[in-house]
Amino acid sequence: MEKEDIRRYSLEEIKQKNARKKYTATRKDAPEIELDDDFWKNARVVMPNERGKSLVSLRVDKDVLEWFKTQGKGHLSRMNAVLRAYMESHRP
Repeated sequence: MEKEDIRRYSLEEIKQKNARKKYTATRKDAPEIELDDDFWKNARVVMPNERGKSLVSLRVDKDVLEWFKTQGKGHLSRMNAVLRAYMESHRP
């Protein structure tokens, strides 16, 4: 993706577009779901198959790192799984 292909919107612009129904990233036939507390209580991270890994230095908010650590051993692998799920959901 080239830099000119990227358009950044403020939260207010997104709210205005959604109010006008001119933008939606969701398929028209997608079911409506609510991501309430019950959803997140039952959500599970699915770990991907091992692939080649790269060592990186990454700065994350302290509370984010602490929260992942409270989930038990393997917090870095879970963080990678969350990043992978995000990446895969945004692939064309």
